[in-house]
Amino acid sequence: MIRPAESLLKYDNAVLVTRSTEKKSVKARSLKVSPQPPPITSPVPPPPKPKCLEADANKQQMEEILNVILPPREWMEGSQMWVQKVSSTPSTRMDVVHLQEQLDLKLQQRQARETGICPIRRELYSQCFDELIRQVTINCAERGLLLLRVRDEILMTIAAYQTLYESSVAFGMRKALLSEQGKFEIEKKVMVLENEKKDLERQLNEQKTKCEAIEKREAERRQVEEKKHMDEIQFLKRTNQQLKAQLEGIISPKK
Repeated sequence: MIRPAESLLKYDNAVLVTRSTEKKSVKARSLKVSPQPPPITSPVPPPPKPKCLEADANKQQMEEILNVILPPREWMEGSQMWVQKVSSTPSTRMDVVHLQEQLDLKLQQRQARETGICPIRRELYSQCFDELIRQVTINCAERGLLLLRVRDEILMTIAAYQTLYESSVAFGMRKALLSEQGKFEIEKKVMVLENEKKDLERQLNEQKTKCEAIEKREAERRQVEEKKHMDEIQFLKRTNQQLKAQLEGIISPKK
């Protein structure tokens, strides 16, 4: 586990967690017997709690709440384990101004987008919000817990939108794949129809060529037949005239 990066959330110094494997001696584990105090015959009122003890108890409770809201960071360096808790030091106005300056500086250094979806900007603003929760929790634990509810609600809403976005993207991809598949089938059908159209056009051109050849041949044959018919008519007319002349020649001498 690598060392966590710098964060806008204020932490205390890291503490090395060591595990002692040395066994304590029997003398160190032996109980020391102390003399018993003399019995008390009259009731004695309990001593009042010192203010320092009460302040320490409140500080310890506040630190426990901070550790629940903002858990400590843990990482390993070699065989050593380090733990770093959030700072429980109260913040001043200058700390808030410095936090704002650090936020603007990190947004500029990491080149976060000013608009739209940007994970870098979201991460930095989340760290800034956690720091504000820490500062508020130190002064008022109840207000810090309420801000924790607000933060969790925002994160849950963002996660819901992210899930919705991913599902919509998946749905869009499925529709795009289906449309591409349908487009491929339509293009294939169009190609088949175009081939059929070309084949039909080729057949039509062949039939037109045949029709033109037949019309030309029939026109030539008709011309030949008409010429032959005209020649026969002329021949018959000449024959008729010859016969008519011979007939007239035969009839006229008898008169």
